[in-house]
Amino acid sequence: MQKIKSLMARQGLKSPQESVVDMSPVESFRSPSKEELRELREQPTDPQAEQEIIDSIEEVYFSSDSFDMVQYELEKLPPDLDLLELEEYRDKLKRQQAAVSKKVADLILEKQPSYVKELERVTSLQTNLQLAAVICTNARRQLRSAKEGFTEASLGLLANQRRRQLLTGLLKSLRTIKTLQRTDVRLSEMLEEEDYPGAIQLCLECQKAASTFKHYNCISELNSKLQDTLEQIEEQLDVALSKTCKHFDVSHYTKVQLAYKLLGKTQTAMDQLHMHFTQAIHNTVFQVVLGYVELCAGNADTKFQKMQYKDLCTHITTDSYIPCLTDLCKALWEVMLSYYLTMQWHDEHYKEEETTPGADDSSADGSDESTVGRSYVKKKLEHGLSRIWQDVQLKVKAYLLGTDVSNFKYDDFIVVLDVISRLMQVGEEFCGSKSEVLQESIKRQSVNYFKNYHRTRLEELRMFLENETWELCPVKSNFSIAQLHEFRFMGQCRSPSVSPSRQPESTEPVELCLFEQFLQGGNPFEMQIDNKEEETEDVLASNGYESDELEKNVYQDYDSDSDVPEELKQDYVDEQTGDAPVKSVSRETLRSRKRSDYNLNRANAPILTNTTLNVIRLVGKYMQMMNILKPIAFDVIHCVSQLFDYYLYAVYTFFGRNDMHFQSASLPSQGSQPGVSRQAVPVYWYESSGLGLISSRLRTTLSRMQESLIDMEAGGENAGPHASPEERKEKVPSPHLSQLVILTSSDTLYGLAERVVATESLVFLAEQFEFLQPHLDTTMPSAKKPFLQQFYSQTVSTASELRKPIYWIVAAKAIDYEQMLLLMAGVKWDIKEIMSQHNVYVDVLLKEFEKFNQRLGDVSKIVRIPLPVSNVLWEHCIRLANRTLVEGYANVKKCSNEGRALMQLDFQQFLMKLEKLTDLRPIPDKEFVETYIKAYYLTENDMEQFIKNHREYSMKQLTNLVNVCLGSHINKKARQKLLAAIDDIDRPKR
Repeated sequence: MQKIKSLMARQGLKSPQESVVDMSPVESFRSPSKEELRELREQPTDPQAEQEIIDSIEEVYFSSDSFDMVQYELEKLPPDLDLLELEEYRDKLKRQQAAVSKKVADLILEKQPSYVKELERVTSLQTNLQLAAVICTNARRQLRSAKEGFTEASLGLLANQRRRQLLTGLLKSLRTIKTLQRTDVRLSEMLEEEDYPGAIQLCLECQKAASTFKHYNCISELNSKLQDTLEQIEEQLDVALSKTCKHFDVSHYTKVQLAYKLLGKTQTAMDQLHMHFTQAIHNTVFQVVLGYVELCAGNADTKFQKMQYKDLCTHITTDSYIPCLTDLCKALWEVMLSYYLTMQWHDEHYKEEETTPGADDSSADGSDESTVGRSYVKKKLEHGLSRIWQDVQLKVKAYLLGTDVSNFKYDDFIVVLDVISRLMQVGEEFCGSKSEVLQESIKRQSVNYFKNYHRTRLEELRMFLENETWELCPVKSNFSIAQLHEFRFMGQCRSPSVSPSRQPESTEPVELCLFEQFLQGGNPFEMQIDNKEEETEDVLASNGYESDELEKNVYQDYDSDSDVPEELKQDYVDEQTGDAPVKSVSRETLRSRKRSDYNLNRANAPILTNTTLNVIRLVGKYMQMMNILKPIAFDVIHCVSQLFDYYLYAVYTFFGRNDMHFQSASLPSQGSQPGVSRQAVPVYWYESSGLGLISSRLRTTLSRMQESLIDMEAGGENAGPHASPEERKEKVPSPHLSQLVILTSSDTLYGLAERVVATESLVFLAEQFEFLQPHLDTTMPSAKKPFLQQFYSQTVSTASELRKPIYWIVAAKAIDYEQMLLLMAGVKWDIKEIMSQHNVYVDVLLKEFEKFNQRLGDVSKIVRIPLPVSNVLWEHCIRLANRTLVEGYANVKKCSNEGRALMQLDFQQFLMKLEKLTDLRPIPDKEFVETYIKAYYLTENDMEQFIKNHREYSMKQLTNLVNVCLGSHINKKARQKLLAAIDDIDRPKR
């Protein structure tokens, strides 16, 4: 900067400051002369060279304005001076100075217009400043004159102004006091408008203002009045807080909470709120029950209002029980919904406070206090959930146990269960409670009701069974229990009988909780429990057939399959789904099945009776009750098992007892009727053949049923020691077969149609129980599941085993075995020559089988005879016939080898003709007859071994082999030995 100044001095220029000082207002700055500018322009013009020269200047020259370059350069001189070096260094400095000067000159020339302009502005500013100095001088002179002339007047004005200000403040205070005196009117208006925060704010402001003017005597009285008003506001605020317990309103509750916050009593408000909720629950349930009691009483007696709630519940009538329970739950729902909304309000309010931090950091202590208050309120609300739900449970429990519901109708009791189940669902969503109090009370009522209900249903079932004529109830071929409205509740669960197309609900999202679902309005207890419009069923077939065309086809030629629908040519049609397997069946197999299965109803509809349907519906009702109330699941399943047990016992009692053979003291006659057209097969064939003997498992099951379920004393039967009244109360008398059911007519094959309907309906019922097993298993408590498994393994699975004893009775009467024995007794077996013609008794026996086949076909026109049934019938008849042949051969007194050959001829003729009548293979007991005939050829040693290995033959039959076959060529001692062996075998059977 110093160099620039020296350059400017050398060129005749002055610095701006010097120019401003030296210049007069009219004087202008001097510009560089043309010679100077030209001298500067004549310097080297290479910018790069100039820049290099400038860059070569030492940095110290640019360090500061106070830098003394002369001193710096002198200090740099070496001790020994060299003129040439000094001149070179001087030339270098000149070149640097010239480059810098030229650069500065260029910059000056470049900025000269701006420089000139700025100088003009400075000149103008100088002129204005001079003018301002003149004005200020004049103003000071005038102020000095005013100060001297008006001092006394100014002080007087100030004194008056001060007095005025004091009077104005006094007037303002008087007006404030007047306003305070009239504040009570405004406070009353605000309370009527339920503007509690505004009223409290106004009252607090008035108290603050009153404390400001406490030096006035009238203010002390006003202060006590304001305090009374504040207490009155708190009382009304408490009333307003109690209103939120029944009908929560966001704006109303917000005002109340803000008012308590202004009072600084947020925690106190929460304590009061819980007390109000408890009181609201009590008042609500009392008023609801009182209303129904007074309504049913029909008088204006006020004694009910003075009763305790528990005593009041005992005056509810049966007709008003369900409506009152529903209204009770609706009212309690409103209280719990209000509490839920209260918690929701606080959660949202605290979230807003957290997201909106305070603007002033100085309020840290207040923020901590607010946090503690929020924590207290949150814990109080969470603790209040279980407390309020406990109060609700106790009130509903008192109502539930106040009335005996054991005589309610089933549908009404299901409504009660559904309402309580919905209430327990509310409780679980409300506070996560398992509702132990409600569960225990409803379990107690349910057990009492269910025992009474089950006892009545068992009596009804006995009445149905005793009036049942065992006629076919026509249902559609695709009949399934899922079609009955009693099992509609299972539609929520995925079951094998329901196709996926019928379950669109399974893909829907999870349902909202009840509080979210009814947040905007409505009530979960307003839903219809039982929608009668959805109970329409279409399970019955017209005239037992799916269509008129099928009904027309079934009576056409049985050997022709041209009229058989395609779906019936398949292996089978599933009775539950109506679907058929992909696997095809040959024409020969179809013909074979048509000959074996006397099934003229091609629809393969299930065989069941009206009683069977009633039992199935009853099981559905039981399961529905069990589904709603799982704590009594075991009791319900036990009763369900009793329904099946009683049905099975009745079918066995009606059709399976072998009363035709002998009368037993322990087995009363149930089906014996006068006019038996044909004597049954002798009992010793029954015992020896084992055809009608039930399995040990079935025998054990029937014995258990008779001991645990059947009241033998009621039927006048001797069943052992007398049972106690309590035990008899749990039992049912043994059913009796209807007099309309005739089991003695040979034309109907001794009630075969009724026997088929009864037995196969039992088998169908067992199949439905098998279908329901997974659902029952899921609801059964783990500790009780062995009972369910035992019930299925020892009872349900034995249903099909009843076919043998029931159909054996028909088989024993259908063929005249006694006549065959008489004919065989007249045959001479000690012939001397081989016969080529069989005996007459074979033709008579075959004719009996042909009649049996014809009658079987006649019965099949009434009821479908399934293939297993026809197989059992044929098996029994053939076995009895073969046993009769062996018995006839055992009655022979004399027999030759030719006679034994004739026995074989007769049996082979019988087999050949019999195989044309039935498709049953192999022929039952074929080896039994053949082995016995071949035994005639055995030697003494072989006979002894034969006796030990073939214990299926009776003692009489084995004795005949010894006496007739070996008696002619063995001694007395050997015969006695063989007879002793036979006696040893028979001794354990006695």
